[in-house]
Amino acid sequence: MNSHSEDQNDRAAWLKGHSAQCSGVPEGRERPWRLVLLGAPGVGKGTQADLLTRRVGACHLSTGDVFREAKTRNGREQTLAMAAALNFMRRGALVPDAIVWELIRERTSCLHCRSGFVLDGFPRTLAQSQALNVLLESEGLFLDAVINYEVPVAEIVARLSGRRTCESCRAIFHLTSHPPLAEGICDHCGGALTQREDDRPESVAVRLETYQRSTAPLIDFYRRRGLLINVVATGSPQSVFERTIAALEVRGKLAGGASESECAVPVAP
Repeated sequence: MNSHSEDQNDRAAWLKGHSAQCSGVPEGRERPWRLVLLGAPGVGKGTQADLLTRRVGACHLSTGDVFREAKTRNGREQTLAMAAALNFMRRGALVPDAIVWELIRERTSCLHCRSGFVLDGFPRTLAQSQALNVLLESEGLFLDAVINYEVPVAEIVARLSGRRTCESCRAIFHLTSHPPLAEGICDHCGGALTQREDDRPESVAVRLETYQRSTAPLIDFYRRRGLLINVVATGSPQSVFERTIAALEVRGKLAGGASESECAVPVAP
């Protein structure tokens, strides 16, 4: 696989919408990777996405980053879909599939990034995966793999329930694996560290149950299309990353150096 170039894609078109243009986009790759990451809350998808994008040079397309960016922009240049999404988030409600889908559709150009993409946070349901399937097919694009990170439920509960978030800069710590230097105080800005409501053990259990119920059909959807790669996500982030790369290298070697249309697996209807 290719190593990451020195250029950094600022993902402006993804974060700010179709009216923005990215800068620092790496040169086009002869064989760009297009990946989707799946996994329950707390498995470390964001960390793995960052490691993957640095390794294969792809663009990290995170729906969570889109929402966080929108919150900090104070309503400037919002589309109707983004305004609706923020309205749901302010009420503490989940953003409906239809609105999330519209946000993705507004950013279709990002799926054509010449360095490839790592899609993180979407799709989360069978309906979303089917909609993405139709979009990719209409754009003449192919997925290379869908990586499903697996962690035992008990470990996920321990990971999330020990997490603490800075009220000021939103930095994340963990009581055991990444504690702050001073208890309850952020190392970066001195802000107070608190436990998010949805990181409490009882909330985590509900989130995991919801995830399992909504994604079981989604996982089967990609397994039947020969795209699913299961990766055990226990251990250090680096060890999980190495397992991921090993699995992707196998997928790449199986392609035998073929052209993109020959070696990528089409997302069939």
